Amino acid sequence: MIEFSLNGESVRTDVDPNTPLLWVVRDVFGLTGSKFGCGAGLCGACTMHVDDTAQRTCILPLSAVAGKRITTIEGLGDLDNLHPLQQAWIDHSVPQCGYCQSGQLMSAAALLDQNPNPTLTQIDQAMSGNICRCGTYPRIKRAILAAALAYDATAKEGAQV
Repeated sequence: MIEFSLNGESVRTDVDPNTPLLWVVRDVFGLTGSKFGCGAGLCGACTMHVDDTAQRTCILPLSAVAGKRITTIEGLGDLDNLHPLQQAWIDHSVPQCGYCQSGQLMSAAALLDQNPNPTLTQIDQAMSGNICRCGTYPRIKRAILAAALAYDATAKEGAQV
């Protein structure tokens, strides 16, 4: 039995420990927002947070997440309380086909959690492993910059309280 936190809830499963986390989350727990793209950890569509770090879960065995915190796109925000990145994605009309967007959002969220005021070069570096076949990279960058401003504003509000 492997136990871990999934979007803030403790879960357990007896799935083969070598099964990639992506398939456990999708097939066992029914959270299908994270996508299968390449199966080699190269495209980023499967990105989730493992203890707040962006990880490619199509190659990450379930055994590697025992006792850890997993956050999927479903845990990033919800309709009543969107994450600043989700709102920026809407405001900047980022997705076209949308297939890669959950991985893009999770990578961008990890970036902003580590660096709430990134430069364009830092955004390029952090997002370089996320492939978008539709080529929405300019909109993705604009949305990340807009969300960074929201992060900055939130930090300043918190400091004034």
